Amino acid sequence: MESGLEIEDGNETKGGMWVLDQKLDQPMEEEAGRLRNMYREKKFSSILLLRLAFQSLGVVYGDLGTSPLYVFYNTFPNGIDDTEDVIGALSLIIYSLTLIPLLKYVFIVCRANDNGQGGTFALYSLLCRHAKVKIIPNQHRTDEELTAYSRSTFHELSFAAKTKRWLEANTFRKNALLILVLVGTCMVIGDGILTPAISVLSASGGIKVDHPKMSNDVVVLVAVIILVGLFSMQHYGTDKVGLLFAPIVLLWFLLIGGIGIFNICKYDSSVLKAFSPVYIYRYFKRGGKAGWTSLGGIMLSITGTEALFADLAHFPVSAIQLAFTVVVFPCLLLAYSGQAAYLMQNKEHVVDAFYRSIPDSIYWPMFIIATLAAIVASQATISATFSIIKQALSLGCFPRVKVVHTSKKFLGQIYIPDMNWILMILCIAVTAGFRNQSQIGNAYGTAVVIVMLATTLLMTLIMLLVWHCHWIFVLLFTVLSLAVECTYFSAVLFKVDQGGWVPLVIAAAFLVIMYVWHYGTVKRYEFEMHSKVSMAWILGLGPSLGLVRVPGIGLVYTELANGVPHIFSHFITNLPAIHSVVVFVCVKYLPVYTVSEEERFLVKRIGPKNFHMFRCVARYGYKDLHKKDDEFEKKIFENLFTFVRLESMMEGFSDSEEYSLYGQQTQQSRDFLLKDNAYASTSNIDLTISSVDSIMPAKSPPHANNTIMSSGRESSQTEVDELEFLSSCRDAGVVHILGNTVIRARRDSGIHKKIAIDYIYAFLRKICRENSVIFNVPHESLLNVGQVFFV
Repeated sequence: MESGLEIEDGNETKGGMWVLDQKLDQPMEEEAGRLRNMYREKKFSSILLLRLAFQSLGVVYGDLGTSPLYVFYNTFPNGIDDTEDVIGALSLIIYSLTLIPLLKYVFIVCRANDNGQGGTFALYSLLCRHAKVKIIPNQHRTDEELTAYSRSTFHELSFAAKTKRWLEANTFRKNALLILVLVGTCMVIGDGILTPAISVLSASGGIKVDHPKMSNDVVVLVAVIILVGLFSMQHYGTDKVGLLFAPIVLLWFLLIGGIGIFNICKYDSSVLKAFSPVYIYRYFKRGGKAGWTSLGGIMLSITGTEALFADLAHFPVSAIQLAFTVVVFPCLLLAYSGQAAYLMQNKEHVVDAFYRSIPDSIYWPMFIIATLAAIVASQATISATFSIIKQALSLGCFPRVKVVHTSKKFLGQIYIPDMNWILMILCIAVTAGFRNQSQIGNAYGTAVVIVMLATTLLMTLIMLLVWHCHWIFVLLFTVLSLAVECTYFSAVLFKVDQGGWVPLVIAAAFLVIMYVWHYGTVKRYEFEMHSKVSMAWILGLGPSLGLVRVPGIGLVYTELANGVPHIFSHFITNLPAIHSVVVFVCVKYLPVYTVSEEERFLVKRIGPKNFHMFRCVARYGYKDLHKKDDEFEKKIFENLFTFVRLESMMEGFSDSEEYSLYGQQTQQSRDFLLKDNAYASTSNIDLTISSVDSIMPAKSPPHANNTIMSSGRESSQTEVDELEFLSSCRDAGVVHILGNTVIRARRDSGIHKKIAIDYIYAFLRKICRENSVIFNVPHESLLNVGQVFFV
């Protein structure tokens, strides 16, 4: 067992047994058949781009578009003292919309997407590919050869290289980066709770404008009914919901823009001077601390911006940019300017500024459209929440939950039932608990600004390590972004006791869940790495492994991509028999958005041929979904059979022939592989040949052709024999062996570790989905092997 503990650092070789292990169980080398230029953003036709831009209105921009419902009320909750304050507030809104959503997000941050995927975890995945900051060390150098694993290199003396080394040098910095990402994620989840609450409650408040004597309880009841209906619709998927909502949102933007023009012309066109930033200075000079704290209300004008970035998975960047610049941005400016013009002459109506400024003739139609638009706004953040939870789940930072793909055309469109109902319950609790959009607005502003701060800090690293921007540009972006966002942050801190504590409590709860889950996952993986079985021990058992080899194939699921897991020794120590063929199956997620079918599976042999032991590694990106992969077992066997064929063909070939077969796969080899489809299909296979050094002879001289032909016939016969053996074993039955590993904190561990591992992590393991469900394992062929680890 000691030799198995020495394989932790790939840069060091310790002891003869380690060398023996490496010869018999080599790391996987390059894959064959990589696809190039497959994942660049597709070029869309003009008509399709317009369609996608139109559809994006219904999914991405609902939250940002409904902010006019409540911004002025939350900016002046105690009323307006001076009409000049209205112009100052409008000026702040104009420049906030210009600096944050338009310049920062739509034209800069959206470009930092991971092949179309947005959100804090997409940024984290980009960083994990360009620097070794991922906490779970389950990556191998062959993973970097994947098509989707695109990354750039930089000079060792550059500022980017120095930043990379600084980030990698300390575990604390890696953990700090992960916590920053988790905090941003938790705040997005908080947005998914607060957006429906404030949007729907604000829209429902329009009833009281026409019926002033109506009880507020009626408004809250109407809001709750709408929220229940909204969350009940989520299982239909973003694609259908987006097509339904897009016309509503387009009509909403056109109406609020039109009403804005009407109000500017009717009441006071002088509000247009708010485009001058001088009025911002006058606003703060005149308002003092009250003016500063009112920024918490101004902040609500840019809510939904982070959802815009997180929802990138649903639409191309060009469609989102087109929709924002042509429709969203100008209509929002007109809507806020129109409300400001109305308030210049009716400052006592600030509580219901949006509904009061609507002409009487279209009041009720506008009320209906506003309510529908509020539902759309809620949809945007709910979709963003689902996307970012899926990313966290794939990277080992969220308990296993059911993820449903709702569209066959767009893989990024998903639905998470468990989270949907949790969000609904929390959202109704916030709505019924506060009953006041002002306090919900304070909570909302706190969540939004913290997400933006997290994105800014991550973008700083992206610009250095991924884009290789000059440090002056990076500094300029960071300073300007932090100057604006820290100003807002300082303002919302004054309102923590007025509702701002809600997102902090929600985020803290989710942060504990996510970090403890990740911590437990890392500890379990590290223990399995250190306790894996040495190949010398396996060899000592002999071809029969010291047991009866019964007909059939045993698929042993493990998290290790290299080495024999300890659960296997535990299994054969306690049971008197093992299957004739043993395949160690490792399913792992990489910090890429997807892994193509051609590159997904890696197969290798463990030990001599007569052991009949193999390893199959299935690699997925955080966008991929293997839980509904009913053909997972079939694909394992297809790759296994093709591996045996390729391995047999490799024997007796020269180095140059090996390269031709291995890297390019000549037509002759393709014909050989395709001559019999009974065992395998090579259309979706990516394989690696292990132990090549131990089976490949030196370059053969010309006079050795007869020897090669003879060895080729022998290897061909051996190949047929092994394929028949594998086929007969598969027909005899396949058993899926899952390790039900339980981890416990050691007795000498600290109290915080015992609480985290023995209580929180243990509870999360009980309520999350079983591995057998995730791997789609039939119950009649499932065998759970339990084991307790102390970490």
